[in-house]
Amino acid sequence: MANENEFEYDFESRIVSSSFDKKEDTEIEPSLRPRTLDEYIGQDKVKENLKVYIDAAKQRGDVLDHVLLYGPPGLGKTTLSAVIANEMGVNIRVTSGPAIEKSGDLVALLTNLGENDILFIDEIHRLPKTVEEILYPAMEDRVVTLIIGKGPSARSIPLSLSRFTLIGATTRAGQISTPLRDRFGVVLKLELYGVEDLTTIVKRSAGILGIPVDEYGAREIAARSRGTPRIANRLLKRVRDFAQVCGKGVIDREIADYALTKLEIDRLGLDAVDRRMLEVIIRFYGGGPVGLETLAATVGEEAVTIEDVYEPYLMQIGFLSRTPRGRCVTRLAYDHLGIPCPGQAPAGEQMEFFSEKSEE
Repeated sequence: MANENEFEYDFESRIVSSSFDKKEDTEIEPSLRPRTLDEYIGQDKVKENLKVYIDAAKQRGDVLDHVLLYGPPGLGKTTLSAVIANEMGVNIRVTSGPAIEKSGDLVALLTNLGENDILFIDEIHRLPKTVEEILYPAMEDRVVTLIIGKGPSARSIPLSLSRFTLIGATTRAGQISTPLRDRFGVVLKLELYGVEDLTTIVKRSAGILGIPVDEYGAREIAARSRGTPRIANRLLKRVRDFAQVCGKGVIDREIADYALTKLEIDRLGLDAVDRRMLEVIIRFYGGGPVGLETLAATVGEEAVTIEDVYEPYLMQIGFLSRTPRGRCVTRLAYDHLGIPCPGQAPAGEQMEFFSEKSEE
């Protein structure tokens, strides 16, 4: 009997947590995560629609429809799922696609859910196919089927589930199979943040952490955060270190610029890897096109890291483009790096040319 209890404990601790208030979370970020939609900054269209869905479900006394959240990493998908649970007044169970290795793992999670509870699965596109198929009847009919025995003596036992909401989060919506994607009643895309919203987030986080910051310092950090709140909060903590050691303890524009320059983050938020990627494509491959695997091997990064972490922002600001033949660098990237674009004379030669023409 003791062995069974140990197994249950290991299972729970391995793949699921019923709360966001874990010890390690509170040690790293003391309440940086917003708890309500009013506290959640940015993503206004998503919040407006979500508030309608939540209010309607609460008025009907019904469970919220299944929700799919997708977008680049660091935009607050996990945080938003906790906000939804708080707004609905229900419990949330947290797990991730890679952690659910077998069908029995998912069945155990589903059967342990209480009435109206939320099951949050991060990186849902990485669920094994056999596990994913268990979700189909669970999402539609609130039923899972257990297979007991093998061969001719095998029999199936249907188990009814409590009403629940599945919230799936992914950075790769295209890799979710169509049958699974179609079973989500609410599909929400999170976009990269603007500087104004990120400035508000930086000031809010600074207030929670007790970091003195002025408007210009917060804006400087926000402008270099690649449109991502997670990066903004990380940079805020690192700039704080420079402010304490090299400044007067207050984050203003001067110390923020000094600290971020030391971290090799330029005014558009590009770091050393971003610039190296662009320079490699320009100097080694004539500006492109170059294949993803070739680029990854040259830069020394994993292909999936380039595709998920670096490319989205570079494409968002117009520095990189994808073509059927590979990645290409745009003229904007040449200008930002100070490298003459093919077919365009260097700035000095252009000035000499125009001087000669004016003398004539």
